Amino acid sequence: MGDSLLRILAGAALLCTAAGLAYTAMAIVQTRRFRDRTTRRRPRFTVPVTVLKPLHGDEPFLHANLASFCEQDYRDYQVIFGAADANDPALEVARRVAREHPQCDIQIIAGRAQKANNPKIGNLLGMIGAAKHSLIVIADSDIRVGRDYLQAVASCFADERVGAATCIYGGVPNDTFPSQLGAMFVNDQFAPSVLVARALEPLTYCFGATMAVRADVLARIGGLQALADHLGDDYLLGNLVTKAGYRVELCPYVVQTDVTERDMRSLWLHELRWARTIRTARPAGYAGSILTYVLPFSILFALLSRSPVAAAAVVALAATMRVLLHEEAQKTFAPMTGTRLRLLPVRDSLSVWVWCAAFLGRRVAWRGDRYCINGDGRMVSSPDECNDYVTH
Repeated sequence: MGDSLLRILAGAALLCTAAGLAYTAMAIVQTRRFRDRTTRRRPRFTVPVTVLKPLHGDEPFLHANLASFCEQDYRDYQVIFGAADANDPALEVARRVAREHPQCDIQIIAGRAQKANNPKIGNLLGMIGAAKHSLIVIADSDIRVGRDYLQAVASCFADERVGAATCIYGGVPNDTFPSQLGAMFVNDQFAPSVLVARALEPLTYCFGATMAVRADVLARIGGLQALADHLGDDYLLGNLVTKAGYRVELCPYVVQTDVTERDMRSLWLHELRWARTIRTARPAGYAGSILTYVLPFSILFALLSRSPVAAAAVVALAATMRVLLHEEAQKTFAPMTGTRLRLLPVRDSLSVWVWCAAFLGRRVAWRGDRYCINGDGRMVSSPDECNDYVTH
């Protein structure tokens, strides 16, 4: 490799590292600010709420997750559990939760899913007809919340300009290596990137951990049917609410999800689905996200640099900032878990590989099935129906 090319590559790596350092510094600041927001008193605003919990299979910790939504310090709310398959084992867990919480208005719906390429939305379409209240809260089955969750979500709607609200989630790992890596992605990379993006531009999307929307606003944007064919239903809901002239609010509340992957293949497929979904929804933002991986770029600069002193200084600075972000993220999004500093290089290297793989195809694995994502975010089950399909 010629000296000129080597200098150019080293310079490019240094610029990327500088961008990564700027991002990491901003992520640390925004994560601290968000943690402070979660401790402030919220407006005492209440409105009757219907919580929709779509179910699919007897997942780990399902009982505890579902029960947490039935133990809210909130006066007027309804919980609807639903599964597309009337024989889904998750329904027995839901029935057990209902028996244990007779004080809670709980309804269980089985086998009423409607036709939709997105199976979760098909399930929700069969459930929403039983909703009684004017604020609809949809939360994935693997989410666990505290008793103040509904009050925190409802308080976002004290402002009539807010049409939808959503929550960041923190990842709680089990004792396996893949699970620990997966939780680090959620806590160190996903959640801080949301806060940085929100600091730079208005929030225009939701997260499946919590999608809260006014019932009249949902009807105005075409109802859940408008989301039926899209894998990124959470992104699209927020986008449609924004286009209708309302705001999407980020609730100052962190919900929890257990990261249950026990092998690297499962983790890879899960993160690849996330990556390809985000790339389809926000292509420019996804492409630019490579600059958030400050540690790999600093190591690349060290390998290309002819100055050992400069190389050591850049890597040391990048590593210090990355450790600080990891510690702040752990305190904010998963305070019940410990730090895992030794895994940082592995986690960031895996993230770079996932980022690259997202550009090599449109197929995703979800709930035991394989789908292809069209360029507009629609899900199709047949490769022949997928435009720009790449067989990787």
